[in-house]
Amino acid sequence: MNPIFYEIYAKLPPALRTLPATLRGYYLRSWRYGPETPRMVAEALERERWSPEQWQIWQGEQLARQLHRAATRVPYYRQLWRERRLHGDKATWEDLANWPVLTKQAVREAGAALVAEDCDPAKMFADRTSGTTGTPLTIWQRREAVRGWYGLFEARTRVWYGVSRFSRWGILGGQVVTPLAQRKPPYWVWNGALEQLYLSTFHLKEEFIADYIKALLRYRIEYLVGYSAALHLLARYVLAQGVRIPLRVVVTNAEPLFPQQREVIGEAFQCPVHATYGMAEAVVAASECEHGAMHLWPDAGVLEVLSAGVPVAPGVSGDLVCTGLLNPDMPLIRYAVGDRGRLSADSAPCACRRTLPVLEAVEGRANDSLVARDGRRVFWLNPVFYGLPVAEAQIIQESLDLVCIHYVAAAGFDHRSRQTIIDRIHRLIGPVQVQLEPVAQVPREPSGKFRAVLCRVGEASSAPVSR
Repeated sequence: MNPIFYEIYAKLPPALRTLPATLRGYYLRSWRYGPETPRMVAEALERERWSPEQWQIWQGEQLARQLHRAATRVPYYRQLWRERRLHGDKATWEDLANWPVLTKQAVREAGAALVAEDCDPAKMFADRTSGTTGTPLTIWQRREAVRGWYGLFEARTRVWYGVSRFSRWGILGGQVVTPLAQRKPPYWVWNGALEQLYLSTFHLKEEFIADYIKALLRYRIEYLVGYSAALHLLARYVLAQGVRIPLRVVVTNAEPLFPQQREVIGEAFQCPVHATYGMAEAVVAASECEHGAMHLWPDAGVLEVLSAGVPVAPGVSGDLVCTGLLNPDMPLIRYAVGDRGRLSADSAPCACRRTLPVLEAVEGRANDSLVARDGRRVFWLNPVFYGLPVAEAQIIQESLDLVCIHYVAAAGFDHRSRQTIIDRIHRLIGPVQVQLEPVAQVPREPSGKFRAVLCRVGEASSAPVSR
């Protein structure tokens, strides 16, 4: 949320916050949905029954257009191929294997140079993400790309799970919709344009849970979406109250869903709990079917699983490298999303009868939350580094009073940047001691990744998710 806008929003009486939230909702709705949405949804559902041969032909055609546009109309890629030609490299850009792997850092540094020259970023939808590494990225999309993504989302999540974009839903996400110092309800805001109740993850405390329960019932919420850890905490508190809140489905995103979390969430809300996998870059996505298989969306992008840059067989883990098919105006070619995973080696058709490939496991997205002294848990820490010259960072909470931050400074990092990080941590979890340690590289785990957030206060999940 824009800092200036948030300052105004936070000063409004709670009852009036619905107005800017709903206006924002109308803006988002105009980008996400249009008269073509029902057709997009129907076509996506039809493609789920395609044969592997049909998918291969369709993906090949889409990929060829994407590579041609990237190589000829996108300044970053055009310069890349020009330099290769100057050095005698005659490899064709029509073959995906000839393209280098694109890192998050390269995307961050290239910025608008990754946008096609016939597009104006000022007229495009800018989606900001920092992914799992804490590195801020901006993804630019035209309306067609945004609607293409949300058409797939509607088909492969809401339709699969028996709801729609017109259903009333709640979300536990990373936006600070309620001032952190607020200690009386509402700890949420209603977005009438999207039929959405945005619940604060920053006020999930047992003493406030009765208010959350009343809100879910008052707004007649049909399903919930959110971070696995936040939904699990909400469900635990609901069960501790001795109540159940029947919903149609709960959908988790952004984090792994562990078996214990699924069980507790399902018990609290008396409904199926399904995990999804995706990212703002919109180059890869997957969602669980009713039989528990995590089906990839081949119409979102081409997925490669690489180990040391070499493709591995299904059933073998490697780095997930994706080429998006939805956004020809900021094409991400062979983009390393920062996760590891493996495709299913089981060639038997899924019991759901969909022919979509199965993503057997995703590794490396088990980020922890931080714990405030008053018991609140903070689940989304990437905004701590938004707008700052930080290449990558890791937040480690050693105790209720001590937070250590390893960071790799980029050009322009100074004492003001340090103070901004400290101030943001204080705003989120209170006046704790913050130790900042500059490093050449954030320490990696055996998988080659690092956890952006580590909490050593109480229990913290760290195992990879396997489905």
